Amino acid sequence: MGELATLFGPRRVAVVGATDREGSVGRAITANLLADFEGDVVAVNPTKDEVLGLESHDSVGAVPDVDVAVIVVPPPIVLDAIREAAEAGIRDVVVITAGFGESGSEGARRERELRELAAEYDLNVVGPNSLGIMNTGLGLNATFGPENAQEGSISFMSQSGAFVTAVVDWANDRNLGFRNVVSLGNKAVLDESDFVREWGEDPDTDVILGYLEDVVDGRSFVESAREVSTDTPIVVVKSGRTEAGASAAASHTGAIAGSEEAYEAALDQAGVLRVETVQDLFDFGSILAGQPLPERDGVAIVTNAGGPGVMTTDAVGDSDLSLASFSDETVERFQAALPDEANVYNPVDIIGDAPVERFEEALDIALADPNVGAAVVLACPTATLSYEALADAVVDLQAEYETPVAATLMGGSSARDANERLSRAGIPTYFDPARAVRSLDALREYREISRREYTEPETFDVDRDAAREILESAARRDTNRLGVEAMGLLDAYGIPTPDGEIVDARADAVEAAERIVGAGSEDGDGEGGDGEGGDGEVVMKIVSPDILHKSDIGGVAVGVPPEEVGDTYEDLVTRARSYQPDATILGVQVQEMLDLDSGVETIAGMNRDPQFGPLVLFGLGGIFVEVLEDTTLRLAPVSAASAREMIDEIDAAPLLRGARGRDPVDEASVVETIQRLSQLVTDFPAIVELDINPLVATPDGAQAVDVRLTIDQEEL
Repeated sequence: MGELATLFGPRRVAVVGATDREGSVGRAITANLLADFEGDVVAVNPTKDEVLGLESHDSVGAVPDVDVAVIVVPPPIVLDAIREAAEAGIRDVVVITAGFGESGSEGARRERELRELAAEYDLNVVGPNSLGIMNTGLGLNATFGPENAQEGSISFMSQSGAFVTAVVDWANDRNLGFRNVVSLGNKAVLDESDFVREWGEDPDTDVILGYLEDVVDGRSFVESAREVSTDTPIVVVKSGRTEAGASAAASHTGAIAGSEEAYEAALDQAGVLRVETVQDLFDFGSILAGQPLPERDGVAIVTNAGGPGVMTTDAVGDSDLSLASFSDETVERFQAALPDEANVYNPVDIIGDAPVERFEEALDIALADPNVGAAVVLACPTATLSYEALADAVVDLQAEYETPVAATLMGGSSARDANERLSRAGIPTYFDPARAVRSLDALREYREISRREYTEPETFDVDRDAAREILESAARRDTNRLGVEAMGLLDAYGIPTPDGEIVDARADAVEAAERIVGAGSEDGDGEGGDGEGGDGEVVMKIVSPDILHKSDIGGVAVGVPPEEVGDTYEDLVTRARSYQPDATILGVQVQEMLDLDSGVETIAGMNRDPQFGPLVLFGLGGIFVEVLEDTTLRLAPVSAASAREMIDEIDAAPLLRGARGRDPVDEASVVETIQRLSQLVTDFPAIVELDINPLVATPDGAQAVDVRLTIDQEEL
């Protein structure tokens, strides 16, 4: 165990606020400790001489060698009780009392003081507003729940205390055991990251489960979970997915909801399996705790019922698993062992009159096949089949082959004893075969997580001073929004941009176009003209921090020949002033025109999330980006490997790779652009939002054609 070893492994626990008053929290916690705890229980209550047969002490400091203090006193005296415990040398404190950050301004003030007190004395504090903690190995039930959990290898944290009581009751009914349980409460000091780190170091914790409404320190959680998840699976239900749910979470235990997209990206990068239902949380937890990881993705189905077998096959099709293709030798063995009416191909239907011996032989043959990575045993009750004998056979064969198996024994009371036998052996059971397949798919997913190799993001040589000057110039203009006038920001970070110039006069526009077209001619693209004439075309855009959607107001002109540059300049400025008279017009950008026919318009952007920091986006770009939403996300900084994964994940990836006869784009330049953007937004916390749209990817490289960003001046 790690820094919280004493919290979960105390020899002496003091209940500060212990009482024998019926219906009180102090009585419930004291009674729970007395019922099962292997260590000593100390009652602290200056108004009592005795509590439930224990001598009652006036002060927690009056008893030596207390490891954990459980605080169950009224809110106004909680801080005094914690200070008293701290001065007695107690570092581990569990605050059951509510009335803190979840209860208004006075409670929030009290919670701030609690944090300050914990920092002063270097305390480990669970809560406040917590149900308490459990360690089944010691019989430690320092909660006011109605019953203790059974012993097992799953450690569970929950931001809802009521959820803990419901889960323990549900799990006890299904013989699902726990190692440690903690009700996080308001997470004033210890949060989910602390418990992930602790349980990752605990050899007796095989799986970490969590119910979370928010994450206090997103960066810390991702780093902790990424390190732990390579060896210990982490499965989480994160509530507040919808706008309504996020609003509800904000009023429960003082949670501050982050964006759903950020949580999705963060949990994925951290190697956390996110589920949407409590059922999946414990289905996945039980199979990860009890079964080995599959070496292959092929699933064998052995059943005595054709219809449920088809349902299971459909569930495999809906997953990232596959239906195992049996070898010729396996098919021949099935043909020799099974009745003529049986189906010897996957799913294997051994027909309804099958006794346990036929089930056992069929499962033995299936598990021996080299293409089978996992198996589902699916049975419906018949007069010829003993579920208990079948359970014994499945347990023996699973142990022999060390291949993951999930069982679906359909029925009610007839399956209860058999299910208990299977559960005790670590083989999960389900009534619905789709749940069995989803759980096996969780094993496959965790196998991939455990094999991930994390690579540190590359750091590029950039001009941070030039970038800072551009951001500070915006602050001097008292604006927090920048458009193409900030293209120099990209140049400073080595992100390629087309040749361009911002001008504020007609003559300057003509001169800029001449230079740009002339430069193109020198590269072999044609001859430049003089005056307002000449070959080649340019793109012209109004430049205003107050006009974000330039194309919507006719503020963009594409394919402007040099002889029309002057008039186009006047038209763009007139349109912008007519559209928004009070807008600040900085001028017009004259820009080299790219060959879009050979390129793909993509988008690279960033949004700064309050929990996780900069969130980098990549996807199909252009004017329909918000309609198509073909994008993917990563937390910054982004490594080259992650940037390549981002390209792989979008539906439009084939367009980048030469679909329908097109030349493939230079993916390496797109990857590097994502990395450089990632470094930019990591280096400058003042950048709140940023869009490069379009980022035109061509066979010759990628170029940022347009940019807009929002800054927080106070962060500069």
